[in-house]
This record gives sequence, structure tokens and C-alpha cells, in this order.
Amino acid sequence: MDLIARITDVILPVFLIVAIGFGYARRSDPDMTVFNRVALDVLAPVLVYSALAAKDFHISEHATLLIGGAILILGSGLIAWPIARAFGAQPRTLVPVVMFNNCGNMGLPLALLAFGSANFGAAVALFSVSNLLHFSIGARITSSHARTRDLLLSPLMIATALGFLSAMTDIRPPDVAMAGLKLLGDALLPMMLFALGVRLTALTRAGLGMGMLGALARPLIGLAIGLPLVWALGLEGAAKGQLLLFAALPPAVMQFMLADRYHQEPDKVGAMIMLGNALAIVFVPLALALSL
Repeated sequence: MDLIARITDVILPVFLIVAIGFGYARRSDPDMTVFNRVALDVLAPVLVYSALAAKDFHISEHATLLIGGAILILGSGLIAWPIARAFGAQPRTLVPVVMFNNCGNMGLPLALLAFGSANFGAAVALFSVSNLLHFSIGARITSSHARTRDLLLSPLMIATALGFLSAMTDIRPPDVAMAGLKLLGDALLPMMLFALGVRLTALTRAGLGMGMLGALARPLIGLAIGLPLVWALGLEGAAKGQLLLFAALPPAVMQFMLADRYHQEPDKVGAMIMLGNALAIVFVPLALALSL
């Protein structure tokens, strides 16, 4: 019962905010264009930099976890490729959906609630590694015409590079500036969950069958790799929990934006992502049960 109570304490606030966003969108149909741009160009970069550059974040302490995250992402792609062939799906559609998870919108708030602020920097570092691979390898898998250079020069990637630089050199802005950056970045967490709820209104009954393959493959393949990986890397405690939660997260909303930009079956990708995030109510508690 204690384990169930701990899992409930973690997931209930997250899904409550998602539900509020869903309910609001059903009534008001908000235009999220401005928020999405502000989130991607301002709030997310500030959150990433302030977490990585924090005095209590030491990258050397999380190197094994970050290596595990990269292995999990790349390994998921290797397994997803033959699965796409077997089910008649285009690999450029399915593989990035399976490789890259929603470690921003859903993963960061969950990690904060499950493992505390002391381990939040590690979650942001995993998010940063995922973005780096997503905007480089993931974009190229989605389309051979992807302009990786433009993606890697985005504000989020620049903030990631500066954050890791500060973590390695201990060179950072004054404490008063860092406090302001952290306050601004923290505003992103509930807003990402609200925005996720808004996006879930796009899930239609017609897309359920189409999206099931990617929706299930993402967390199932992730956990199939993650469970032996935490043992092989010797991860324990919060690090083990972080990697297992990372492994079970649903597909990344960002992949829909890439699929839409490069005309890579965005309708199918959207169905996989929306259904996958709806099914997170099953797989997230499972990952937390394995972690806590």
C-alpha cells in the first residue's frame, strides 16, 4: 500500500494538470501557437541552462546515467527498424517515434515529483541528451532532407551546450541571475503538462488502430532494453529510477513537428503520439513501481 500511495502522489498531480488542459481545450479550442514558440525559444532553454548550470549539478556523477540514456535511445531505434518492416510501416515514420520519448512535457515533471529537486538536474541532462540525438540523428532518420545544422543552432541546443559548459567549468552567472532564470524555467513544467492535455484533444477514434503500433512499441521496447541496462550499468537508487522512467515514457510530441515539417506521414505519427501519451496512465505507474 505504501508503494501505491507513493506512485499516486507522483502521477496524480501530473495527470490532473493534463486533464485540466484537455477539459479546457474541449470547451475553448485555444490557439497554442504563441505558447509553443515561447516555450521552445525561451522557457525550455532557460530551464535547461539553469538546471545544468546549478551548483549542485555535477555532470561526472551522472555520466553513467547519460550513457545509459543514449544507449536506450539508439537501441530502441535498432529494434524498431525490423518491427516497422514486419508490420508494413515506413521506418522513417515509426523508428523516430520509438526512439524519442516525451521526456520534456511529461518526463521532467514526473522526475521532479518522483525523485526530488536534488536529482532534477539528472533528468534535465537526460532531456538534453535526447534532444541532441533527436535534432541530429532523429531528424535525419525522419527525412534525408532535414537541415540538422538549423536544428542544432536552435535556442534549446545553444542553452544545452552552455549548460554543460557551465557544469564542467563552474563558470556561471551570479546567484541572483541564476535565481531569476530558475524561476522563469520552472514556469515551463506545469505549462508543458497543460499543453499536452490540449494536444490530446486531437486524438480521434479513426486514429486509434493506426497509432497503436507506435504507442505500444515505444514504452515496451524501452523497458525491454532499460531493465537489463540498469543491471549492466550497475545503476541504483534515483539513477535506476530515472532510467526506467525514461524508458517507459510515451512518444515525443516534438516528433510530430518534425514529421509535419518534412511531410513524413504526420497523420500516422500524430496518432501514435497522441495514443501513446494517453496510454502513459498505464506505463508510467508500471515504471514507477519498478523504480521506487
